[in-house]
Amino acid sequence: MPGSVQSIERAAAILRLLANSSGRLGIGEISRSLDLAKGTTHGILRTLQAVGFIEQDDVSGKYQLGAALLHLGTSYLDVNELRSRSINWADPLAARSGEAVRIGTILDGKVLVVHHVFRPDDTFQTLDVGSLLPLHACAMGKVLLAYDAAATRVVLQAEPEPFTRRTIVRSDQLVRALGQVREQGWAAEVEEMTPGEAGIAAPIRGYGGLVVGAIGVSGLVERLCDSKGRPNQTLVSYVREAARAVSRDLGGSRR
Repeated sequence: MPGSVQSIERAAAILRLLANSSGRLGIGEISRSLDLAKGTTHGILRTLQAVGFIEQDDVSGKYQLGAALLHLGTSYLDVNELRSRSINWADPLAARSGEAVRIGTILDGKVLVVHHVFRPDDTFQTLDVGSLLPLHACAMGKVLLAYDAAATRVVLQAEPEPFTRRTIVRSDQLVRALGQVREQGWAAEVEEMTPGEAGIAAPIRGYGGLVVGAIGVSGLVERLCDSKGRPNQTLVSYVREAARAVSRDLGGSRR
């Protein structure tokens, strides 16, 4: 039998290293971690970048996993599996938060709601499963965009729709907002899609740490935010804990 292909093994090692990193990595960090010559590392990185498996930050020059790899990695994970793995954590989140819980993933440039738990009270509510939400105007959508450069480009090129006066539609503002999502590990929206309503969401990660979905709570601004309109940090912690739990069930990141 023919032996393994060394260049593919090295490329796979680089992808695993980036997947397990808590942030972007520079060429020096990658070459030292894998004991590779910088020239060899640079050649592999250029090839991986050309096929979309990694992306290079324009400012720092460091590398992270790319959108093409995200879509390849999620091909094994269908909507039914995402929903089935999330159900056990969505109900407790609704009970702890007292708010409605939704789980979503990207479909055709929108957020597809794959699971919805009603707010645990007696008020009239409508089931959102199967609904398509705007990526740029809801908390789940911001989470998904933050980790999908290709989807972000599509949204920006399409001129995002202003649903309310608070909807982020300017490219520079949306890019900054998505950067903040990556830094803090969660997203929020306050009256950006519907007046009087807010949302908080966090990423669900699959194998290799790739973001495959989002889980979040939604409800009235006065319940999800403090007197200054800032997201309630207790609810943020509840959402992030649920996201990490689902991610563990999917074999994703434990961060």
